[in-house]
Amino acid sequence: MSLILNIETATGVCSVALAKDGQLLGLKESNTKNSHVSVLTLFIDEIIKTSGISLSELDAIAVSKGPGSYTGLRIGVAAAKGLCYALEKPLIGVSTLRAMALGMPHSSISSPNREGENSILYCPMIDARRMEVYCAIFDDTGKEIRETRAEIIDEYSFMEYLGKNRIVFAGDGALKCRPLFEKHPNAVFSEDFQASARFMISLSEEQFLQKKIENLAYFEPYYLKDFIAGKPKVKGLK
Repeated sequence: MSLILNIETATGVCSVALAKDGQLLGLKESNTKNSHVSVLTLFIDEIIKTSGISLSELDAIAVSKGPGSYTGLRIGVAAAKGLCYALEKPLIGVSTLRAMALGMPHSSISSPNREGENSILYCPMIDARRMEVYCAIFDDTGKEIRETRAEIIDEYSFMEYLGKNRIVFAGDGALKCRPLFEKHPNAVFSEDFQASARFMISLSEEQFLQKKIENLAYFEPYYLKDFIAGKPKVKGLK
């Protein structure tokens, strides 16, 4: 038996899910911009109280480890590590893009493949500013068939896959890329899809059972690229 708290803060969505033996018990989430720091601990507290359990009963805490927003990842990982230290519970790091890919087949646009159609691939995308995205390509079993990249998207991106496969693009990075590919017959865009802690559940359960646990002292988010601070906007500062 396993009771796992899942935390997703790698994108604009702040999401917390509680799962028992791989089944969702409770979910709290918000897509309000820059709300992570103010709502994350509230969501954790509300989910625990609503479920009728205590934090000490948790078997593990799972956190979405990236790639994604630098600030969002820091907030989620700090909260998860703090809980693990205080409760003496194991930490599980879950790939953000893989969790998204596993959730995409359940979105309205991602219908099952029909006989005679090209195979379906899933490309979750996270906005990395301008025309750059964090992305990877997965098959319908969640297997990664093209590695995670920080990639500047142009009209030639993904052409080696679009020629033979139907690709579903989703996430906050996909919408800005839509004008480049929307006329391609094999490109499909899911407009209502967003990252969620509920998509982490099967992965965190699997990793818990396989004892794939992070080292609390050394675990860091998977940033994929260095953080570059913006120029200060206060008058007189350079």
